[in-house]
Amino acid sequence: MPQTVRVLAVPMFTNQTQTYRLEQILTRDVVREFIARTRYRVMNTTGDSADATLTGTILSAQSSPLTYDAQSGRISSAEVTVTMKVSLVDRSGRVLFENPNYSFRQQYQVSREVTSFFEEETPALLRMSRDFARTLVSDVLEGF
Repeated sequence: MPQTVRVLAVPMFTNQTQTYRLEQILTRDVVREFIARTRYRVMNTTGDSADATLTGTILSAQSSPLTYDAQSGRISSAEVTVTMKVSLVDRSGRVLFENPNYSFRQQYQVSREVTSFFEEETPALLRMSRDFARTLVSDVLEGF
């Protein structure tokens, strides 16, 4: 990153999907990763005090079956796929980093017992979000 960037704004990502709170999960994990791995001061709003702004848009979030139980015909595992676009722009409007097509996947098991059913899609989204945040921060830092 350029030496002039000391304060990084990461406003809430835009969610163009129907997945509840996905933008909050992804933004939170990206902010945590920047704080843990860099010395930048991270803000959650845009403003004149930020040297650069990281914006993200969640384009799609889909869950699809992977395998089925041969006896019951029910889904036994599924995969959640989230596609995003991200850009980092400095104060003058110069694009420092951009990826218009991040795509992350996470598999999860679907409970076979109806009585002990536990929705595994949300934990899969949480794991995927942490992977996305690690990858994004690495891509931004290694891009310079």
